[in-house]
Amino acid sequence: FMGGGVLVDGGAEWHVVYRFASEGLALAWEKSASREQWDARLAGVARETGRRQMPGARAWFDAQTLTPPPPAPPSKWKLWFVNMSAVFPPVLLFNLTVLPYLGDLNALFRTLLLCLCVTALVTWILMPRLQRFFRKWLYPSLQALRGRHKRRAV
Repeated sequence: FMGGGVLVDGGAEWHVVYRFASEGLALAWEKSASREQWDARLAGVARETGRRQMPGARAWFDAQTLTPPPPAPPSKWKLWFVNMSAVFPPVLLFNLTVLPYLGDLNALFRTLLLCLCVTALVTWILMPRLQRFFRKWLYPSLQALRGRHKRRAV
């Protein structure tokens, strides 16, 4: 055993790093009774989320500089809800206030006018605000990465 340590990346994850003189010695320690005892002691305190072996410290640190994968997209029902929240109010408002004055206009042009107005309103005004408002609900995994689970100072 040549040393080790713990690296914290801002609170979300802790990385335990240990070094051995050779890969064979590292594998022997991985299978040892001493290692099993340490794992048993840590069972209620921490859980393993992944494991990597790197030949040399530089390779490990280089691997840490890679950008994290993008968050998973929200579920379809959540997207449907946000889209309906953005589209329904302006369509209703347009139907109640503008369409009664356009009764003589061709149905094709009325529909085109409705689509142009509602799409512009939803795209540039409503949807950006709704995405900000529902961000924590749509992307809960981002909140965990930002340290939402951190203890607050008392």
